[in-house]
Amino acid sequence: MTSSIRPRALTGAVTTFGLAVGMLMASGTLSPADAATWPTASGSKAVTSTISVSGTKDYAMLRLYGSGDLGTGSQDEDQGPILELAPGAVVKNVIIGSPAADGIHCLGACTLQNVWWEDVGEDAATFLGSSSSNVYTVNGGGAKEASDKVFQFNGAGTLNVSNFAAQTFGTFVRSCGNCKTQYKRTINLNTIEATYKGSRIVGINTNYGDSTTLKAITIVGDTSKKMIPCQKYIGNNTGAEPTTNGTGADGTYCKYASSDITYK
Repeated sequence: MTSSIRPRALTGAVTTFGLAVGMLMASGTLSPADAATWPTASGSKAVTSTISVSGTKDYAMLRLYGSGDLGTGSQDEDQGPILELAPGAVVKNVIIGSPAADGIHCLGACTLQNVWWEDVGEDAATFLGSSSSNVYTVNGGGAKEASDKVFQFNGAGTLNVSNFAAQTFGTFVRSCGNCKTQYKRTINLNTIEATYKGSRIVGINTNYGDSTTLKAITIVGDTSKKMIPCQKYIGNNTGAEPTTNGTGADGTYCKYASSDITYK
């Protein structure tokens, strides 16, 4: 259930975008802001075993971090998550601290609203579920120090990520390249700031019919334009490392125009 490339973590200063501290306003709407500030935690809580969440849970900017079995901080596969969301669950206003274990797992459609990862463990969030009607929504927040992926898309359906900041990562969103069960996956990214160093914004499997749409993507600090907006792969269900299948907009798998990518 991994993607194909696992670069090691790099250390860098925090630069965030999209949503500032606790960007839930009184109206309940999210407020984008340039040069957002990383949120200050309202408190911290050690998590020794995965917390199951159903319905809606607002953590009011509490920091959750792994301890005990969830406290190794390693990149090992098959770690437990800090939070496991039942289908339809909503999590708001939480900071995933360090150690982060395997972050958040969504067992089906879910919503992550104003969620921040201070130091990504294996992955920030993994999206699961076999229904093609599943919609996974990430609105607001940020993640840094992801030595491999920020978001791992293993299930079926559509993943929408908006108003999000990522800094120092391997791949921002990856459609699983070698899961035992594979699906067609749709990924929509809108208003994302990706701060170098990062290798690629999104990775998709063309042979399974994946597609991605990129809108309002800002890449910061990548003066040589090394970061790949859209990497195509030939995925498999054998566990082998996927082979690459080209890069760049093509109107079918990687859907974006040059005006959708801004460099700063």
